[in-house]
Amino acid sequence: MVRVKSRYLLCEINVSDQSKRLLMDDRAISAAVKDAVASTHGDYGAAQCGIGFSVKYVNAHTGIIFLRCPKTSYRLIWSALPFITSIEKRGVKIPCFVNCLHVGGTIRTCQKFLVRYNTRQLHRMLPTCKTQGDKAQVRRAILCSSSQMLKGEEEAV
Repeated sequence: MVRVKSRYLLCEINVSDQSKRLLMDDRAISAAVKDAVASTHGDYGAAQCGIGFSVKYVNAHTGIIFLRCPKTSYRLIWSALPFITSIEKRGVKIPCFVNCLHVGGTIRTCQKFLVRYNTRQLHRMLPTCKTQGDKAQVRRAILCSSSQMLKGEEEAV
């Protein structure tokens, strides 16, 4: 038997109203991605997206999602992501856009990238902090993310 190779897309959903981000779940995101692929690439894209596509992880608080798709069709899904303008959940359309941050062969590589990405974002936030309390909070978050990254590297060795 031959195993099916997959690709994992690490994406970020940007919503203008942060309270509506909590309404998102994996079914709504999956339906939005499949609709975007079908409208962009037609029947061929819809058929390719239907085989082996799934939403593996959704964090409604941060807007981070992991999409799993076959290696042969990840470019179709990747190219359709910018065409998602809203996600519909229970009749409510949530205007948003999807930003693909990383494409990896395993979830673990995507997680490692996410830790590095979050650390860089925190370093960018540090100069814009107004009070000392805010700066201390961002520094603690940087230390936590750095220690998680070091633990992951130690486990890999």
